[in-house]
Amino acid sequence: MSEDPRVGVYICHCGSNIAGTVDVADVAKWASQLPNVVTSHDYKFMCSSPGQEMIIKDIQENGVNRVVVASCTPRTHEPLFQDTLRQAGLNPSLFEMANIREQDAWVHRGHPDRATRKAKELVAMAVTKARGLEPIQRGSVPVEPSALVIGGGLAGMTAARSIADQGYRVVLVEREDQLGGHLRHAKPPARGVDPARLLAESVAAVRAHPEIETHLQASVEDIGGYVGQFRTRLRLADGSELEIEHGAIVVATGAKAVETNDYGCGAVPGVITQQELDGLLAHEAVGEADLEKLRQGVVMIQCVGSRQPERPYCSRICCTQALQNAVQLKTIDPAIPVTILYRDLRSYGFRESIYRQARSLGVRFLQYSADAPPQVTRREDTLRVELCVQPEGARVELPAGQVVLSTGIEANPDNPQLSRMLKVPLTRDGFFLEAHAKLRPVDFAAEGVFVCGLAHSPRSIEESMEQARAAAVRAVGLLSKPSLLSTPIVATVNPRLCSACGICVDTCPFGARVLNLERGCAEVIEVLCQGCGACVSACPNKASQQRGFASRELAQMVEVAIL
Repeated sequence: MSEDPRVGVYICHCGSNIAGTVDVADVAKWASQLPNVVTSHDYKFMCSSPGQEMIIKDIQENGVNRVVVASCTPRTHEPLFQDTLRQAGLNPSLFEMANIREQDAWVHRGHPDRATRKAKELVAMAVTKARGLEPIQRGSVPVEPSALVIGGGLAGMTAARSIADQGYRVVLVEREDQLGGHLRHAKPPARGVDPARLLAESVAAVRAHPEIETHLQASVEDIGGYVGQFRTRLRLADGSELEIEHGAIVVATGAKAVETNDYGCGAVPGVITQQELDGLLAHEAVGEADLEKLRQGVVMIQCVGSRQPERPYCSRICCTQALQNAVQLKTIDPAIPVTILYRDLRSYGFRESIYRQARSLGVRFLQYSADAPPQVTRREDTLRVELCVQPEGARVELPAGQVVLSTGIEANPDNPQLSRMLKVPLTRDGFFLEAHAKLRPVDFAAEGVFVCGLAHSPRSIEESMEQARAAAVRAVGLLSKPSLLSTPIVATVNPRLCSACGICVDTCPFGARVLNLERGCAEVIEVLCQGCGACVSACPNKASQQRGFASRELAQMVEVAIL
């Protein structure tokens, strides 16, 4: 240890979140008697400016060289306090945090004595670890100021334009022979958005932008490197390969429409999907033969192939699409009988105005149960739809010239292959999974990789564009830096204990482990290591350790907790 540890302890009230259960003043007084503790305080909000100034003053004027804060979750507040140490001139790794809110006060409400006793134990463990902390120096990685956007749909084009508009080069890769993705098939005008006009403007802007390099009918063959220094190999339309270097990646690979044969779709004449109805209504004038069929009745069935065990999620856009088509049918001819059969109608936000418009135009809405879906039969050249209407349970039979199925969206089947290249996770439904729904909604756990649009989850045009802009902001925040500091909490290897068995290499999810056959031991590529600790737990010889979480430190914490 480079110097004698002088520990400062700071207990947060967190308003009444902690202080309403834990006697924080008693904990602070008790902590002042622990070994190497030179000062101990309690304060209403340690994360506030006065709370941080208290820590800075003790470091600069009272010689505190290790800091323990007992407050809420480190997940949200540890970076804040580490930055406080940095401002005071102290290495940020000389900080330890005890969670006495989520792990104590909130789970022991009604038992203040037990909560206070547990808070003391948590603080004692944190102080014990803090005494053994050593400064950790962070390396730096230069940043290549350009981005790769995978997918040329609306989200991909929006993200590419946003990044390029801020002066950074963008390589946009699209596997199809034209840009646009699902936007090319979005015929009915969405609320406030004309898809055809939006498509034309977006494609023209991307093609004309001097900072955007577009490759159509291209695929991603391999992705290597790390945040700030990615290297990606592309296969182009002519079969040649191109390797590019870039600092960030935006995943905007989109999704696909669910294909179904439910209700005889594809086999029974007159049973079509909403996408096929879009194509019919896209013509300026619907033909008389089509009108005659529509006047026999249009029955729309929602949640076809969705919200079921094999596809349990809601695709979010199906109800709006059905409502828009229903309104357009009524606009073409008010005499067309339109009925929407639904389980739960989800016209969220301002889309409720479309639902109200449909009701005012005479569109009927009948609810059915998932346990008793509608039955479609064909009799004498006429479709018949039978259902048990909820909540009354009445049996209803509807004649129809056209039955329209709302089939929803499912994940792109190529997602698993790309997720392995990027070393990022997928949800159980096959969409890309963000690092945290609230704290990092467009980030992945893998640094420098971002997600937007249908690649993340089903969403509307407006939502895809907003998420794409958010991903672009995150990417530009990274690209604007000349260099990045590597993660300080990384794994290390003791070559004297390492047997070069390779278990850690196979375990590492970030490709940060390699075997050095000349030295006969494993090595860590620090810029790739994310500090997950998987290799440490897998190492049979304890040759792998993690900075800031050494086995000796953790053993001492356990010893304090049980004695």
